[in-house]
Amino acid sequence: MQPVKMYTGPYCPYCTMAKKFLNQQGVTEIEEIRVDQNPEDFSEMQQITGRRTVPQIFIGETHVGGFTDLYSLHQQGGLQSLLDGEQE
Repeated sequence: MQPVKMYTGPYCPYCTMAKKFLNQQGVTEIEEIRVDQNPEDFSEMQQITGRRTVPQIFIGETHVGGFTDLYSLHQQGGLQSLLDGEQE
């Protein structure tokens, strides 16, 4: 399974939903980067993604986007193959 990294913030319902949904898909480890605890992490997230909102989810080296992007990828049938490393 590909590593999953997620930029998150405090009191973020979409972050909570994304983590819960990924757990339901069999993801047991998520590298969580709290952007509120380190301004450099927030700047890095913005630079990499071009977005200012959390969560920002990466599976392997692929930027998935936020929770709605993650769920959309699942609905289209692409999430599991990305998690399994079958696509990049």
